[in-house]
Amino acid sequence: MMIIRPITASDHDALWHIANKTGPGFTSLQPNAEAVKDRLKLALTSMVDNPPEEALYLMVMEDTNTHQIVGVCGLKSAVGLSAPWYNYKVSAHVHASRELDVYSEHNTLNLCCDHTGYSELCSLYLDPEYRHSKNGQLLSKSRFLFLAAHKERFHAHIFAELRGYLDEESHSPFWEGLGRHFFNVDFEKADQQISQGKAFISELMPRHPIYTKLLPKEAQATIGKTHKSTLAARKILEQEGFRYTNYVDIFDAGPLLETPVANIRAVRDARVFKVTACNKLPDATGPWLMGNDQFEDFRCILGTAAAQDDGSVLISKDQAEALNVETGDTLRLVTLSAAHSADKEETGATSPVSATHHPSTTGKADNE
Repeated sequence: MMIIRPITASDHDALWHIANKTGPGFTSLQPNAEAVKDRLKLALTSMVDNPPEEALYLMVMEDTNTHQIVGVCGLKSAVGLSAPWYNYKVSAHVHASRELDVYSEHNTLNLCCDHTGYSELCSLYLDPEYRHSKNGQLLSKSRFLFLAAHKERFHAHIFAELRGYLDEESHSPFWEGLGRHFFNVDFEKADQQISQGKAFISELMPRHPIYTKLLPKEAQATIGKTHKSTLAARKILEQEGFRYTNYVDIFDAGPLLETPVANIRAVRDARVFKVTACNKLPDATGPWLMGNDQFEDFRCILGTAAAQDDGSVLISKDQAEALNVETGDTLRLVTLSAAHSADKEETGATSPVSATHHPSTTGKADNE
C-alpha cells in the first residue's frame, strides 16, 4: 500500500536520494546537501501551532511493503513575504496608426511580483519505477485533502510553477535567448542559484517590458510550454481546476497554473464521514482519495469504502491502520477524479460521495 505522510527527520537520506534524481529545472529540490538540509529543517519547523509565515508542508510517499520513500510533494503557505517572488506576466500590447493603416499586436514580458502572499504547490516528484497504478494522482492530490482540512494555514489562492521546455541536451532555449544576456551563466548554474534566493534577479534582470518578437524564434516558441516530463502533472492540476493565466517562470518560461483554493475539485467535493473498520467490505467501491484530518499525523491513501444508510462509511482494518483512524473517527473522502465517478456511475456502484460526471481519463504524475 502507498501512504502519504508528513516528512520526518529520519527521511533525510531518502530526500537527498530524490534530490539527486530530479534533474535540471527542478528548482525546489536540487542535489545540494546544504539546501536539502535546510529544506527538511523548514518542513519540520512548519509542523507546529505557530509556523513560519512562509511555512513548508512536505509530504512523502511510502511503500508500506518495502518501507521505501518513493515520492515527495509539498505545499508552501505563502511566497514572496521574506524576499520578492518574481515571474514574467505575458501581456498583449497594440500598436496602431490610422495614417499608415497599420495595426499590430505584440506580446511583452513584464517582470512582476503579482503572486506575493499566495500559497504554492511545489516539489512534486515520483520515482520512475512507481509511475503507475494511479500513484501519481495520489501523490499530487493528497495535498488537496491536507489543504481542505487546514485551510486556515493557507492563502485563498494557490498556484503551481511548472518546469519549462528543455531540449534533449537539457538546454533552455528561453534562457539562451534572454536570461544569459543578463546573467552570463548557463541555465543549470542559474537554476542552482535561484534555490539559494531570488534577490539577485532584481539586481540583474531588466525592469522594462521585453517584446517577445525581439527574442529568437526558438525562445518565443517555449513561452508557457511545459517540460515533457511534467505534462502529466499539468494534466492532473487542470483536472482539479488549475488554469494558465499568462504568467511564466523568468528562467525557462514554464507556465504558472493557479486557482482559488475553493475552486479545487478535491477541496470543494470532499466530504467528511464517520468510519467503521471491519474485516470485510460488502459492496465496496473505489479507489477513493481518503485522508484523515489530522495535522502532524496526516495520512492519505487510495482505498475502497462502503457507504452505509446512516451516512457513515465502512473501511477495512488495514486501511484504518494505514490512515491512523479507528471506528468512530472521521475521514475525508473524495473521488480520485471527476472521471472516476463517471466510471462508478456506469457500473451502478454505490458512491459514498457525490461528484460531477465527465468522460474517463487516466493520469500519472512526474513532477512540478
